[in-house]
Amino acid sequence: RTCQCGPIIIVDSLVLRQESDGTLIRLCPYCRRVNRGDTECVCGQQGKVMIIERERSHCQVCKMPYSEDLESLYYQRFEPLAATGHCPDHGYFIKAMDDLSWQGLQEAEHRRGSLRLPRQDFVVESGRKSMQLLRRGVSNYLDLFSSRQLAYLDRAVEVLPAIEPLARLNLALLVSTSLEFNSMLCGYKGKGRRRSGAVRHTFAHHAYTFPLTVVENNPIYHRRASGTLQKLFEMRIRRARRWAMAPRERDLNEKQSRFIPIVGERDTGREVADYASLQAGTQRFLLQQGSATRLNLPDNSVDSIVTDPPYFDSVQYSDLSAFFRVWLQQLLPQDAVWQYDVRDSAVDPHNNDAESRYLELMSEIFRECARVLRSPHGRLIFTFHHWNPKGWSALSLGLKRAGFHLLNYAVVHAEHPISVHIANMKALTHDAILVLAANGDAVQRNWSPPTAIDTNDSALFCAGCAEHLGWILNSSLAAGEIEEAWQQALN
Repeated sequence: RTCQCGPIIIVDSLVLRQESDGTLIRLCPYCRRVNRGDTECVCGQQGKVMIIERERSHCQVCKMPYSEDLESLYYQRFEPLAATGHCPDHGYFIKAMDDLSWQGLQEAEHRRGSLRLPRQDFVVESGRKSMQLLRRGVSNYLDLFSSRQLAYLDRAVEVLPAIEPLARLNLALLVSTSLEFNSMLCGYKGKGRRRSGAVRHTFAHHAYTFPLTVVENNPIYHRRASGTLQKLFEMRIRRARRWAMAPRERDLNEKQSRFIPIVGERDTGREVADYASLQAGTQRFLLQQGSATRLNLPDNSVDSIVTDPPYFDSVQYSDLSAFFRVWLQQLLPQDAVWQYDVRDSAVDPHNNDAESRYLELMSEIFRECARVLRSPHGRLIFTFHHWNPKGWSALSLGLKRAGFHLLNYAVVHAEHPISVHIANMKALTHDAILVLAANGDAVQRNWSPPTAIDTNDSALFCAGCAEHLGWILNSSLAAGEIEEAWQQALN
């Protein structure tokens, strides 16, 4: 940042780490020496550009606010202050930048211009979330990565085509998920005692956020450290493969929940290309990419549709997905259609009237669900929660237009209250799992509207909303009356 007096470096905190015994490791704001405990720095307060903490937004001399240089590429707006590593003899350490550290950075910066990643494929398109990037002067996704991170990604794009298809798919998805822990939008959890030193990933807040202390992670570090390929492979690929070979589920009938195996079950199968091949045998699966408003399936052909519909007014999974899609297009160019118009999503990031778009497309989707579900036992099952009565109203109208009624529901835990993007907010931490059938396919259950929906308890709120939904779907209320019914129930 700069003011009229000149440049300044701003960090989230000068405390780099708090050890388990409470010892603090601090960065000297003048010479950048890393000091441990109560040791006072002997630099004499001279030398380099001064470092301050984020609480100070204005210069104490000229009184002007500090401003960001939006003309520089985003990754160039940061200056390395310290390096961390692991010593076989002494364990984890933090050190000030030395000649070897600077040499590695300079070498990567020199190589950046020769990388084969085409900038035209990484242009940031305007959207309600991506506007956060454009406002900060970021018009290309490549600029969100350091030169060393780009070197790693460029190498992955180079070597993946020569790998056997199934392994290539898994490794490409591994590289893709590593993006969340290896960008210049990753923060540092080093200050707090909880998970000290870990990486706060790019979308911890379900949005583009811009930490002042950024972590340039090392994805190919050989230990199972935060955000490395080694750890992500163990936790997200190998663990999933083990579960697929021996699935298990949580038993909630005990006082303390436990996992039990599903005897004789394996989550494996052979991929086929069309519906006829799917019907020709067992343990087969069919993947289709396209709009859920036009399912490429015959009438009366599906036993169950289990899904998670769009969250009414949240755009994170449409607009934010471009952060990954631009890379998946490089890693798996022939495996999917990576370019599509996000304005076709049920939550339209280009349309301020997202409410009407949601109802329009969800009505079409639910009609398609009713068409393909097998009578009389076909079921539509999904989770939903929302504080906004408009969200429940739009969901009710869409289901009612498609001819669905509610058979049953269950309330389950959704997100942990300490999740970064909902912490200290009045956020719902439960979901209602809704089980529905098309009219005429099952005996309708009688639902009575609750006298009052508890808005002070997350679980009771979701249960009340589910019962209210069941009553509305059975009713003869018109669209305006449904909206009024939800307004009265939740306000």
